[in-house]
Amino acid sequence: MVYVQAQERPPIEIYLPSEYSGDNQNWSISQSDDKFIYVANNKGLLEFNGAKWAVYPSNNLTITRAVKVIDSLIYTGSYKDFGYWKRNKFGKLNYVSLSEKLNISFLEDEEIWNIIALDDWVLFQTLQRIYLYNKKDDSYSIINSDATIYKLFKVDESVYYQNEIGLFDISNGTSKLISNNIILKENRLVNMFNHKGQLLIQTEDNGFYLMDNNGLDKWEIPANKTLSNLRIYSSIKLRDNSFLLGSISNGMIHLSADGVIKDHISQENGLSNNTVLSVFEDVENNIWLGLENGINCINIKSPFRVYKDEKGNIGAVNASILQDEYLYLGTNQGLFYKKLKSNGAFSLIDGTKGAVWSLIDIGGDVFCGHNSGTFIVKKNKVEKVANVLGTWKINSIENHSNLLLQGNYNGLHILERKNGVWGLRNKIEGFDVSSRYVEMFDNRVFVSHEYKGVFKLNIDDDFKTVLKVEKDTSVAKGANSSLIKYKGKLAYAKNDGVYGYSNVTHKFVRDSVLSGLFNEKNYTSGKLVFNSETNKLWSFSLYGISYLSERKLSNTPKINKISLTSKSRSDISGYENIMYLKDNIYLYGTSYGYIVINLDKVKPIPHQVNINSVLKGAYKDGEIINEFQEKDVEGSFKNNENNITFNYSIAEYDKYLVTEYQYKLDGIYNEWSHWSVTPSVLFENLPYGDYRFSVRARVGVEITDNIESYTFCIDRPWYLSIKMLVAYVLFIMLFSLFMHNIYKRHYRIERERLLLKKQRELELKELENRQQLMRFNNDNLRKDIENKNRELGISTMSLIKKNEFLNTLKKELVNAEDNKSIKQVIKIIDRNLKNNDDWHTFEEAFNNADKDFLKKIKTLHPVLTSNDLRLCAYLRLNLSSKEIAPLLNISARSVEVKRYRLRKKMNLAHEAGLSDHILGI
Repeated sequence: MVYVQAQERPPIEIYLPSEYSGDNQNWSISQSDDKFIYVANNKGLLEFNGAKWAVYPSNNLTITRAVKVIDSLIYTGSYKDFGYWKRNKFGKLNYVSLSEKLNISFLEDEEIWNIIALDDWVLFQTLQRIYLYNKKDDSYSIINSDATIYKLFKVDESVYYQNEIGLFDISNGTSKLISNNIILKENRLVNMFNHKGQLLIQTEDNGFYLMDNNGLDKWEIPANKTLSNLRIYSSIKLRDNSFLLGSISNGMIHLSADGVIKDHISQENGLSNNTVLSVFEDVENNIWLGLENGINCINIKSPFRVYKDEKGNIGAVNASILQDEYLYLGTNQGLFYKKLKSNGAFSLIDGTKGAVWSLIDIGGDVFCGHNSGTFIVKKNKVEKVANVLGTWKINSIENHSNLLLQGNYNGLHILERKNGVWGLRNKIEGFDVSSRYVEMFDNRVFVSHEYKGVFKLNIDDDFKTVLKVEKDTSVAKGANSSLIKYKGKLAYAKNDGVYGYSNVTHKFVRDSVLSGLFNEKNYTSGKLVFNSETNKLWSFSLYGISYLSERKLSNTPKINKISLTSKSRSDISGYENIMYLKDNIYLYGTSYGYIVINLDKVKPIPHQVNINSVLKGAYKDGEIINEFQEKDVEGSFKNNENNITFNYSIAEYDKYLVTEYQYKLDGIYNEWSHWSVTPSVLFENLPYGDYRFSVRARVGVEITDNIESYTFCIDRPWYLSIKMLVAYVLFIMLFSLFMHNIYKRHYRIERERLLLKKQRELELKELENRQQLMRFNNDNLRKDIENKNRELGISTMSLIKKNEFLNTLKKELVNAEDNKSIKQVIKIIDRNLKNNDDWHTFEEAFNNADKDFLKKIKTLHPVLTSNDLRLCAYLRLNLSSKEIAPLLNISARSVEVKRYRLRKKMNLAHEAGLSDHILGI
């Protein structure tokens, strides 16, 4: 038989040195009014705002041994130094050394080990002295001790300290020995308390003693035997009058006010270290432990208590049930049990190794649905009643008290009770689908399969055969969907809501009330669990657990939410389970054990979100250089300081409460952001303008009462400043005036250019017209010349014809008979032939046709006579010698002679033609 040690403990949040960036040892813990936690650490002062840790090294970089928040100041003590930290306007802590201010001369190797506040005094204890500092007048006094001071204590309005001599009381700045009992000499005291009007003294090794005028008496409590084996280093009395003790090597012990051990938590079952150097209770009753290695926060008043199977012997809890004061856990490794009220071990019931899927109480019998079949549980033993592989669930059958319907891996089976003994009767034939969720409703059997959907089965009266299988199409299949019978109703749950089955339409219809249990955004599983003892219907989502409870004044059920995230629960989606224990207490199975939930302790606590710091940043060498700003004063930033970081937090230390933040930046991002666990945001390269940053938070399922805001503005860039805008306006005006003049001058020049162009165009047009006119004139002249040439040619030909006619006539007359009349005619003809009038007429016509030719040739050849010029004119007309002869009234041969003489006068070269020369002039 396997035994597993079982102890339920409150939730513990562990902070290791790597997380808070300090050293291992933590000597003292305190808390401020804004709920920030302060820890005296080897590396200095640690500050925790619920979201981030900050480290403030001590003034002389030595170990900080003591811390105490008094009013708004955080007093600390270290090696040869004590003083206080004060928050500046930027949200950071600044240190003021009182020992330097008061010019205190410490003894050799003095260290401050303890700080106590009383009225206007702050007491700083070393091993040799006690320094009494008056806050009102900044004065101090010193109490010297003849022996080593072990510790300083405050009880109500009295202050005590112990040394080797005994116990002393401090009054009016002086000490007085009040007891030198041998117990006080031989035992170091851990703490002193007021217990029912008496001084209760706690020793390191011998437990508690009550002190009165007659001496010291042992406080007889049940825990004495345990305490005698432990060495206690630190302790406190909690607000509920219980005691919390921190041991040297055995973790933390929680005693009731009557000295009964309520909890003993060590490294074995949750702490990060067994040596507890300091203990502290915060304003929300969380217990803080300063350990030899790390800091632990125990939510001692939490509605949750956790059983964690550290060694993995039990496994994931799939089902649980309570019967006859025995607690049974059905896990993936078997069926375990233990007495409910004991801290004893869980034991594995023989024969149950393997996965347990369900534990159901039917008529006082506990049925165990197991991977290997079906069992009935009887205290620490089981009896197998069905050897069918994989029993998911077992249901009673209405009006058949001796029959049970169970769903298996391969379909449905019937269990029957005969002679008081349960056994397998038969498999229901005709349906072989794995039946994890099976319910009887509306005279049919409903089976839900997350990958195949919902089936409706008609079964014969003997529960042996499936008569009809119908696939329900009114709802879709869904991962981690479930089917459950709830208060006489059939409900089907999947990611988009919960659907109720209608007897009228025979379809599933979405139920608006039940669908409020979860939504698609936070959906993890559609598994629903109904506790018939309390009429509560449970659902499980990403951010918590919800349950329906009845209202007193309304029939509409109320949805209650418990902040227990899926990550915190560490459950397996689709296999969630919760079981009623007693007194509004429930057991929730997880993958590592279980969580006990006390609904009476689930109470919303109001929270306030705070902006802790505001940083402005400017880029330099590719990196943002940040500078803190006053967070309580409206910010005004330069334009290049437009990278703004906001750090915010809620001082919430509950392990299972997840804090998320939502912000907006009016002026650029006017809508709320998505929820995020990051406690800071950086806005980069913001444009100039006015902004209002707002942040709110959600702790679990509760949104904070307040919205924290910060208003700031970013200056315009220098080139958009008012002065520059005025300069731009003036520049634009001057530039406009300048450009106006430029354009005016340009248009004037352009106009002049256009006028000149037009003028030139007109001149060109006029020139073209003149040229056109000249062409017309030239054409007319050519026509005139042509006409004159024509006339000259006609005239020339007429002369030629006339002279030829006269010469012919003359020849005929010469050959005629010689008489006086004929001679007279011949004379007339000769006179006519020699008449120069024809030449003058020809010369005028020639000059008209070929102007200045005769002048030109005369100029070229001044030796030419009028007869030579006449011959030249005829040659110009390209007339042959034969044609020229009648004009000169000579023979053709004489013309040739004249031509020869003319060449001589012109000094023409032998190869040059006379006609060509004359035509070329």
